[in-house]
Amino acid sequence: MANVVNWFEIPVRDFPRATRFYEAILGAPLHQQQMGSHLMGFFPMEGEGVGGAIVSGEGYTPSAHGTVAYLNGGADLSPILARIEPAGGMIQVPKTLITPDIGHFAMFLDTEGNRVALHSRG
Repeated sequence: MANVVNWFEIPVRDFPRATRFYEAILGAPLHQQQMGSHLMGFFPMEGEGVGGAIVSGEGYTPSAHGTVAYLNGGADLSPILARIEPAGGMIQVPKTLITPDIGHFAMFLDTEGNRVALHSRG
């Protein structure tokens, strides 16, 4: 087993608003697709890495409590952090050093009220 996590989903209520938010902070489009009764916006990924999506539909309720997804902040998560509040989110934990070997993390609330985190080596 290469990774324990192979997929994640972030619940959203207002799909267009959440799409604008994540596209703004990541600087990349989310591919949208209707999957049965659920609307999904797929995060960009390359190769066979871990993937994920925002999801709107029955059974998907945003929450600031529970599991936290850590998004890849690239070489330095500062540029993404700088785009969170202008895009409508709220930073809860600023860029914080974990250890020099592990890197940095930060946490934010997205426009839907989900607690999400970022991680970078730098």
